[in-house]
Amino acid sequence: MSVTFSDFYLQVTTNPMLLITTLLTLGVILVNGWTDAPNAIATCVSTRSISARSAILMAAVFNFFGVFIMTMINANVAQTIYKMVDFGGNPNDALVALCAALFAIVTWATAAWWFGIPTSESHALIAGISGAAIALHNGLAGINGSEWVKVLYGLIFSTFFGFAMGWIVVKLTECIFRRFNRKKTNTFFQGAQVASGAAMAFMHGAQDGQKFMGVFMLGIYLANGQADVTNFQIPVWMMIICSLIMGLGTSIGGYKIIKSVGMDMCKLEKYQGFSADMAATTCLLISSLSGVPVSTTHTKTTAIMGVGAAKRLSSVNWGLVSEMVWTWVLTFPGCGLIGYLMAKLFMILF
Repeated sequence: MSVTFSDFYLQVTTNPMLLITTLLTLGVILVNGWTDAPNAIATCVSTRSISARSAILMAAVFNFFGVFIMTMINANVAQTIYKMVDFGGNPNDALVALCAALFAIVTWATAAWWFGIPTSESHALIAGISGAAIALHNGLAGINGSEWVKVLYGLIFSTFFGFAMGWIVVKLTECIFRRFNRKKTNTFFQGAQVASGAAMAFMHGAQDGQKFMGVFMLGIYLANGQADVTNFQIPVWMMIICSLIMGLGTSIGGYKIIKSVGMDMCKLEKYQGFSADMAATTCLLISSLSGVPVSTTHTKTTAIMGVGAAKRLSSVNWGLVSEMVWTWVLTFPGCGLIGYLMAKLFMILF
């Protein structure tokens, strides 16, 4: 089941609840551009392989291709997010709860961005909608455990496999290029860094773009009183809109995150930045093809940690890492609680 743009435009101009849901969804996508998309291009900017302005444009373009191509190949990530919670049989109450969850995600992500901490919008999304579903059901009846397990698998996978792959890839790169002229390899890796940054942006679109489009589709169906849709097709117009909004968010607020991830956490040379990008891209590709929703933030930052640790442990700013980890740990209970409270408040007001 899909939705044409003409149908959507007609509905959004005549249905106030759909308009509010759409604006909140786009707000979450914009904030994702602030906080998650910059991770994809942080290393290629920090190693001065490409300017920040050019990198942001590149990220916007490859985010779209990631959303478009990966969704055509495998839309399981979007389906997983869509089916993660059951808001119940009353579409109006479900829509109110969804709006509350989206409001909670924007609140949590904006606070993290203000402090320059790269929080995971993937986990904020999951926590927010789960908290709202618990509020709606007054218990765990609205949580789909089989889909939630995939999230836990993704959390473990993105953290440990990202670190391990970063360590392995940089060691292999050093081994392959150890006899090459340093000046020539710097020229090669400057171009390779741009290519790997584009690959990371592609995979960010493939992962995070699908997550938010799954929520977008859920909002459209609930606004039309359809609470029982189980299968859907993501329309091309939605891919384009989500990609443009995500790129806009990156251009507005991405510089703080680029600095934290690409410069403050670990000083990287061009070949190290390339290694981190390729390690993270590989992890994201495997998880996307298998339909497991993972955090692009976790995957990229742990890959950078692995690259830095391969040289020496002191190369990594563990103080900044500690701040990031605490933010990650607090995302599920923190954003989940905000989603719960906002859902209760919204249900009283509306």
